[in-house]
Amino acid sequence: MFALPFRRPAPRPLAAGRVVLRPPVAGDYNAWLELRETSRAFLKPWEPSWLVDELSRANWRARLRRYADERAGGTAFAFFVFCDGELVGGVSLGNIRRGVAQSAQLGYWMGEPHAGKGLMLDALGALLPHAFSTLELHRIEAACIPDNTRSIRLLEKAGFEREGLMRSYLKIDGRWRDHLLYARLADGVDNLGQDTLI
Repeated sequence: MFALPFRRPAPRPLAAGRVVLRPPVAGDYNAWLELRETSRAFLKPWEPSWLVDELSRANWRARLRRYADERAGGTAFAFFVFCDGELVGGVSLGNIRRGVAQSAQLGYWMGEPHAGKGLMLDALGALLPHAFSTLELHRIEAACIPDNTRSIRLLEKAGFEREGLMRSYLKIDGRWRDHLLYARLADGVDNLGQDTLI
C-alpha cells in the first residue's frame, strides 16, 4: 500500500488594515469573472495577453488546480484580496526558491473600481510579514514596467528598493517590456505592519 503524497494545507486567511487575504476557492468564480471583465481595459497594459477563454469556467478550474499544485509543492501561494467581503484584487508569491536563496517573486492585481484606495498596500501589510516569518523567506522581488507609476509608488511605500532595470524581461500585452526590479529583505519587515491570522 502506498502512502498518499503530502498535500500542504491551504494557508489560513490573513488580515491587515481594511483587507482580508485568503486562497481562491471554486465559489469565487462569479465575483472574479465580474471583476476581471469590468477591469479588462484597465489591467490589459500591465498583464500578459489574455487567452481567448481567459475568463471561462474551464480556465478557472485549471487555474485553481494550478494554485493547489503550486501550494502543495511550496513553489507559489496565491491569495484573493477582500475588503468588506467584496473581492477587490489578488496577490501572490511565486517562483519560491529555497536552499541558499529563500526568495520569491511578488505579483498583484487590483480591480479598476478599487484602485488608488490603498487596499493593495494593506494587502502587502498582511502578506509580507507572513512571507518573512511563517514562510521564512529572506527576499521578495517585484518587477514593474517603468511607466507604471502606481505600481512604483506602491512598492516604494511598502519598503521595496529599486535595484535595477531588466531589459525585455517579460512579454506583457503582446510585447517584450523592460521592467524595473525592486526587492525587499526580511530585515525591517515590522515597519510595514503585522499580518493577523483569522
